[in-house]
Amino acid sequence: MDPDHETTPPPVYEHTNSNDLRSRSSRSSRTGSFQSSTRQPDAFNPIPGGPRSRSQSTSTYKGPHPFPPDMLKRSETYKSSGTKNTARSGRPTLYPSESSSTLVGSALERKINDLDPVAERQDTGSRIEALRDHMRQHDIAYYVIPSEDAHGSEYIAPSDKRREWISGFTGSAGQAIISQTAAYIIVDSRYWLQAEEECDRNWVKVRAGEPGGFKDWVDWLLARADNVKIGLDARLISYEKATALNNALKLKGSKLYYPPQNLVDLIWSDKPPRSREPIYVQKKEFSGPGSNEKLARLRDWIRKQRPAVPSYSKAEPKPSQIQVATLLSNLSSVAWLLNLRGDDIPFNPVFHSYLFVGLESATLFIELAKLTPDVESYLQTLNVVPRDYNDIWTFLRRKEWGEGNVIISPQTSYAICLMMTSFRYTVLPSFVEEMKAVKSETEISGLRNAYLRDGAAYVKWLAWLDEKMAQGYDITEYEAAWRLTEYRRRNKYYMGLAYENISASGPNAALPHYSPHKATARMIDRETPYLNDSGGQYRDGTCDTTRTVHFGRPTPEQCEAFTRVLQGHIAIDTAIFPEGTSGAKLDVLARRALWQDGLNYMHGTGHGFGSFLNVHEGPQSFSSDVALVPGHVLTNEPGFYNAGKWGMRIESALAVRRVRTKGQFNGDVWLGFERLTCVPIQTKMVKEVMLSKEERQWLKDHNRRCLELLEPFLRTDKRAMKWLRREAERGIGIANAGPGGLTIDWD
Repeated sequence: MDPDHETTPPPVYEHTNSNDLRSRSSRSSRTGSFQSSTRQPDAFNPIPGGPRSRSQSTSTYKGPHPFPPDMLKRSETYKSSGTKNTARSGRPTLYPSESSSTLVGSALERKINDLDPVAERQDTGSRIEALRDHMRQHDIAYYVIPSEDAHGSEYIAPSDKRREWISGFTGSAGQAIISQTAAYIIVDSRYWLQAEEECDRNWVKVRAGEPGGFKDWVDWLLARADNVKIGLDARLISYEKATALNNALKLKGSKLYYPPQNLVDLIWSDKPPRSREPIYVQKKEFSGPGSNEKLARLRDWIRKQRPAVPSYSKAEPKPSQIQVATLLSNLSSVAWLLNLRGDDIPFNPVFHSYLFVGLESATLFIELAKLTPDVESYLQTLNVVPRDYNDIWTFLRRKEWGEGNVIISPQTSYAICLMMTSFRYTVLPSFVEEMKAVKSETEISGLRNAYLRDGAAYVKWLAWLDEKMAQGYDITEYEAAWRLTEYRRRNKYYMGLAYENISASGPNAALPHYSPHKATARMIDRETPYLNDSGGQYRDGTCDTTRTVHFGRPTPEQCEAFTRVLQGHIAIDTAIFPEGTSGAKLDVLARRALWQDGLNYMHGTGHGFGSFLNVHEGPQSFSSDVALVPGHVLTNEPGFYNAGKWGMRIESALAVRRVRTKGQFNGDVWLGFERLTCVPIQTKMVKEVMLSKEERQWLKDHNRRCLELLEPFLRTDKRAMKWLRREAERGIGIANAGPGGLTIDWD
């Protein structure tokens, strides 16, 4: 159903928990809806799509039958954390006939049920003391609680959020370390402010990466670990990190100790259960190569690996030294290799599992309740035997595969290595990760199509938002993000969001990972840039797009910074480079223009992403030394953040492709990028005099290309087509003030 359908009569909407009715032109800021100058805070607006009281569960909807709440999966919901509201000056009175805010059907029901409660700050003192009781039983001086799960996942299921439960810190990265006398939360610069806000007085906040400070939690720990025992769940640290840390601790007379049970789990009495959502097959029309073909490539690679014999040995390898299998623990690798998807982790279509691939057969360790009859039949065709998820430990302890060595990646859980012992495994970079990173032509084609549909939804939303802001509505960061999700939801193959919406105005935009809460979101203002970083998950691709727009008259400082960011974006987009070039070698192109003005950004320039998988995927990125090859996909996202004031970022998705150059030195070895993202870049904040002739032409060509490619998707949406044509045809920058301070915008 159209999220702002203007012709459908509004359904009857009853409210049973309000004392009076609000003026039909009034808008409430508390719930993330529109607001005009006529405010009556205690009243209720009966207009569907307008504001509602926070106790929305007491409302009765009598319109078209919506989807029941239990049909909404976690990956289709919008949950976030935010900051304070800001009040705005009065706006013109608006009437229902002028508003296109009407929500009907399931869209209305989703908004009613999306309560998005703000979590209260917990007093974690009792939890810390309970953990210390267990630490004393094991004579542990420090206990480390990582962010990751047993599969090294960046995004984790609610049942694996141990660090969040013990500390209250909700960021996606950071370590909690507890001693007998203090508790520490160690985070990098992305989360310094968030940790201060979320962690109570029981926690010492350590700023990793601060000038003159500690590089990371390992560096911090090594400075204190003299002749002590450090506790850690071996499942939650990789072989690579555990080996390096153990070697460093030996020099300090200390060691890692692995209790038989996770100490947080022992005290977390109301821990959420693990998901049992069914898994499903990703069809060949989306995946390209079938799973049998992928498994055959993997087995060929296993056979080619040298036996686990010392380099000086001249004897024939023993059967026990031959490489006979590989064990996969990375969830996206398992999903990609088997062409299966699941719903165990919000925003990521993966499922908790391990996959043991032998030369003839394979074993999938998964909760058997997730297997439907169709999936069981599918696995039989692949000669994959399903077993219970926890059977992996028995399988490894008994060495049920027989003779031979097992290949694991450096990111494999250290608990697996301890179970197998070093004589039964070989550590090599993940071949599946390398295969997965190079997209097939089917996957590239799917990504093109997904980005076109996602771009059309983004343009419809930008046109809606621009119109509402111009009409004088006040709109919160939450409301804007929620509306964009509704537009995406109507797209073909939509499966949910790719990650939590980043929707930020004013000082919130200076926080690269900020997401708004419904009850506390800030109003989008007209004095600073508004940044939206979001994307949809579709059966044929994962999308990740950022655009920054201004709804007023930008300052010279904002225009100069935005122009430098744009120049860095263009420099990456237009780069031509020879085979063997890594993303890290190109990173300076994105920063060069910013550096000229003494500006910079502290995050990476871009990352790989999946094909209906995780939004962050390696090994390629603009921070990695891995050579880029045709089929790699990356994001291009330089930015600038004026702390406490405003921020900006431009992000587009790129695919590495072969290009023909004039000279073709050394033959057909030259590579470049194909831009997948199809969303215009606002020209209002661009200073034309700072751009080269080529940069000006790139900007014009990009916006015109968006018009050409998106027009077939938008012909029935007059507002979106009007906005898109304007963006494609408008000039660069804003007109200077005339006599008497008169200003004229291109609009």
